[in-house]
Amino acid sequence: MTVIDISPSVMQFLLAFIVVAPLLGAVAALLPAPPGLKGRNPDQAVLRHGVTVTGAVLIAAIVLATGFDHDHPATMQATTDISWIPALDVRIHLGIDGISLPLLLLTALLTFLCALYSYFKPPAGPSPKAFTALVLVLESGTLATFAVLDLLLFFLAFEMVLIPMYFLIARWGGDQRRAAAWKFILYTLLGSVVMLLGLLLIGLRSGTFDMVALATDNGRGLTTSVQVIAVLAIGVGLAVKTPMWPLHSWLPDAHTAAPTVGSVLLAGVLLKMGTYGFVRILLPIAPDGMRTFAPYLAAFAVVGIVYGSLACLALARKGAKGDLKRLIAYSSVGHMGFVLLGIATMTPTGVNGALFANIAHGLITGLLFFLAGAVKDRYGTADLDTLAGATGAALYGRAPRLGALLAFAAVASLGLPGLAGFWGEMLTLFGAYSPAEGLSRPAFRTFMAIGAFGTLLTAAYMLIVVRRVCMGEHTHHSQLSPAAPADAPDPSGAGPSATTAPRPAAPQPAPAATTPQLADLQTYEAATWTPLAALTVLAGLWPAVLLGLTDPAVQKLLAGGKS
Repeated sequence: MTVIDISPSVMQFLLAFIVVAPLLGAVAALLPAPPGLKGRNPDQAVLRHGVTVTGAVLIAAIVLATGFDHDHPATMQATTDISWIPALDVRIHLGIDGISLPLLLLTALLTFLCALYSYFKPPAGPSPKAFTALVLVLESGTLATFAVLDLLLFFLAFEMVLIPMYFLIARWGGDQRRAAAWKFILYTLLGSVVMLLGLLLIGLRSGTFDMVALATDNGRGLTTSVQVIAVLAIGVGLAVKTPMWPLHSWLPDAHTAAPTVGSVLLAGVLLKMGTYGFVRILLPIAPDGMRTFAPYLAAFAVVGIVYGSLACLALARKGAKGDLKRLIAYSSVGHMGFVLLGIATMTPTGVNGALFANIAHGLITGLLFFLAGAVKDRYGTADLDTLAGATGAALYGRAPRLGALLAFAAVASLGLPGLAGFWGEMLTLFGAYSPAEGLSRPAFRTFMAIGAFGTLLTAAYMLIVVRRVCMGEHTHHSQLSPAAPADAPDPSGAGPSATTAPRPAAPQPAPAATTPQLADLQTYEAATWTPLAALTVLAGLWPAVLLGLTDPAVQKLLAGGKS
């Protein structure tokens, strides 16, 4: 069933346009604007160009989704297969199925919302021309990662996003931006070098780099030892990008220093590239190697869940001088731990839960970083102790709509039933209860229990953040009763004594200063954030929309290409 009947050739064009258009838009952004499009402000003109290009890509992605055959989501659709480097059998092979389509839509949506937000609130830093071009290159690389079906093209697209994100952090970031950018690029590049070796090993040993053919072969053309080495090499590179504990330490620094738009794209899109690689490459192409490492992957995942939550609790406590953006970054370590746990179960339930949690995290954490950036702009800081202030000076008292939206995003992040965050975590834990054949049930049920404990810790730190930032701190006034004023009559009627000095009046508390109001939710902010909030509710109330796409594709993937 398709919403709109679109011919295969048009579907091919739409997918190619989605991947290539942002790259062409990036080149155009660096060129001088035509006289009729300059407007009164050249900076606004180039930011408007970014909105136009990302908007066109989003519209194309929506049309592609409406033309997608929802009755056969396990089949690769809108495919293009052209020989590129015959000597290496590298092909320009594009296509989407029920696994990649939601990630394609998420990327197009978040990038458009970032461009829209930047148009109304231009980034503080160098030329908006470079900023717009980098965001568009970043979008092209991410979309290509989810659309290509050749291992070497996947690697090129995977690496294409590193340089734009490095410059977004280093040039438009906040304090310690250069150190954070260097840490980001070094970690990811080192991981990528190892990943490339693993991809080459698979391609050379199997005789092809085609991901569809390799998935259909399901590892039968690779020995177990080759699969183990390939999973170890590729898995390290993917784990750095995910990020998996203990390879996560670049993430909090990058998020803390990045501009708002950079944090949204990093959390909402770039982290998904790592987990997508686990599902698209390692699960179907090297199943024996994955089965060997699955218990270790699950163990690292649950350690990450608990570690991320404990780090957030430490940052959230009073007097810790915790940073709100840093806390959200550590929460991502925990949430991506659930995604890795679902993948490690190697079951349809667990993998579907991982893919659902991927989308939910992109929506909710993208919204959280938008809100954290807005709060920081208003207060001039993201320090939690400063944001908490005194009762009545926090968000509910100063910007109630902004505070309400922050509270909504926080409870969505902790996995409240009825919102998107719930289903991914629940399905992941169900998958861990009954892992794939050959995996230890007692071990995975232990991981399930630890993961469930992590959900309690997540609820704890998110509620603390809501109480402190939205409600403010409680102040404790002196418990002593104020003394009677000096001119009060003596109850004994004796009057003042010559030998008794009059009691001084008790010090009265200074009148409370009028709480300065902050700018509440602006129109452009509501336009930018409402789609994320609405989709969070929609995915929570109607999970079948997403699961109906992913489940048939996951079933086929785990069955070795057989529906």
